[in-house]
Amino acid sequence: MEETKNFIEEIIDADLAEGKIEKIHTRFPPEPNGYLHIGHCKALAIDFGTAKKYGGLCNLRMDDTNPAKEDTEYVDAIKEDIHWLGFDWDDRFFYGSDYFDKDYEYAIELINKGLAYVCELTADQMEKYRGDLTHPATSPWRDRPIEESLDLFKRMKDGEFPDGKYTLRAKIDLASGNFWLRDPVIYRIKHMHHHRHGDKWCIYPTYDFAHPIQDALEGITHSLCSLEFEIHRPLYNWVIENVSVPHKPRQIEFARLNITNTVLSKRFLRLMVESGRVDGWDDPRMPTLCGLRRRGYTGASIVDFCSRVGVAKANSLVDIRLLEACIRDELNETAPRRIAILEPIKVIVDNYPDGKEEIFELPNHPQHPEMGTRKVKFTKEIFIDAEDFALVPPPKFFRLKPDGEVRLMGAYIVKCGDIVMNDDGSVKEIHCSADLETGNGNPVDGRKIKGTIHWLSQENAIDSDVVLYENLLTLEDPSKLPDDKEFTDYLNPDSKKIKRAKVEANLAEAKAGDKFQFVRLGYFCRDTKNENTFNSIVSLKDSKGK
Repeated sequence: MEETKNFIEEIIDADLAEGKIEKIHTRFPPEPNGYLHIGHCKALAIDFGTAKKYGGLCNLRMDDTNPAKEDTEYVDAIKEDIHWLGFDWDDRFFYGSDYFDKDYEYAIELINKGLAYVCELTADQMEKYRGDLTHPATSPWRDRPIEESLDLFKRMKDGEFPDGKYTLRAKIDLASGNFWLRDPVIYRIKHMHHHRHGDKWCIYPTYDFAHPIQDALEGITHSLCSLEFEIHRPLYNWVIENVSVPHKPRQIEFARLNITNTVLSKRFLRLMVESGRVDGWDDPRMPTLCGLRRRGYTGASIVDFCSRVGVAKANSLVDIRLLEACIRDELNETAPRRIAILEPIKVIVDNYPDGKEEIFELPNHPQHPEMGTRKVKFTKEIFIDAEDFALVPPPKFFRLKPDGEVRLMGAYIVKCGDIVMNDDGSVKEIHCSADLETGNGNPVDGRKIKGTIHWLSQENAIDSDVVLYENLLTLEDPSKLPDDKEFTDYLNPDSKKIKRAKVEANLAEAKAGDKFQFVRLGYFCRDTKNENTFNSIVSLKDSKGK
């Protein structure tokens, strides 16, 4: 069967066939002003994955040309996330700020060529003189003499002027239908401390000017980026063509990742963290990679998700259930089984001898006997989940009910007897009798028992916090946010619920990050921050398919 290639690979194949390039070289350029989210994963999977497929190279470059919110904390977190996903950059790690000197030299080159000038318009004035589709932009400083611009630009670098006093603009086309070409700003004054260069610089290049230069200096052949940069491509190409860089990279855009009930915006995610609406960047409800990791997702499941989404030219909305299916498929094969009772009700087996303990063996994974078994104790007093009992059962309710029988998973069949109620009308305890001839076998009289429920004995249970997570947002399609609303208007009040549960005693030995299937409930992960806490990862099956 012939391999199907995406449009990026088709472009690369053509470039190779025409001899334009000899070896593929890509880059992943995150800005270290926040933590990576799953949308970044799609981009880096394309960048690193394409290079790997063609036997090429991929650089990791921190886009730290804007000192406003950049921090080494984010640099370290980005590295950790990329390694967690299974990608590596070997010795090809760079900073955009590595090229500040070259950026400055190329800016001087543009001024000398008459292709850049120092402008005195403020940001508000620049917007006012921006023009529209029928009127060109204007700038009274466009014809400033070259020597004057050179002098002012040097004095800008030397710190002589305050923020906003001057900018350096590229001289391209004030009447262009692409507003990014209407003499864009390529340098601005910012008296800010840089996380690597301290106070050496007080002028900083814009991304649109610095990025193509960085790509060219590193020998990048294909600069792969998301679709919002398509309109910037003519400016990218203009910079490459008009400064004396040693290579000429090619920019290609692909559709960014959009997921239902999820906002992939650093600005929104930062708001959620700084306003205290979530418990930090690694809150398991967050679409950040560190949040997904703490939730219990694996790097492999996220890369699998990005692979299933594919590479397209047009934006689309991906159902979050596809992401859930990827981790569910993986954990169904790998996660050992354990028992958790989220809403425990005490059950007393009246005809079971006082003080007696019995051991039953349960498989760690029913489909993988090589994973072995574990021993669970059966005693007179056990716990079942409140959901598995109904005083007034609905039709076809095959769990425990008055005078009804159920199988205790891996143990006896029990029949409901007396029910003791609390003053508030809730169930305090249930008395049952066990068919002691069954002991994980079938009744001798051949009667059929339709229901099986999970259970824990008092001696085999410990208290634990089990945290149930749902989507952070109730808005399915974030692109359809009403004009009079904010995303915060759609925060799900039930996105986090904590249950004080009973779990198997052996889970006290679970390590941070260990994953389990809680039988009949879903997949859960031992939290990395809070002891004796388990986070819900995903249900056993698609909730909309129940």
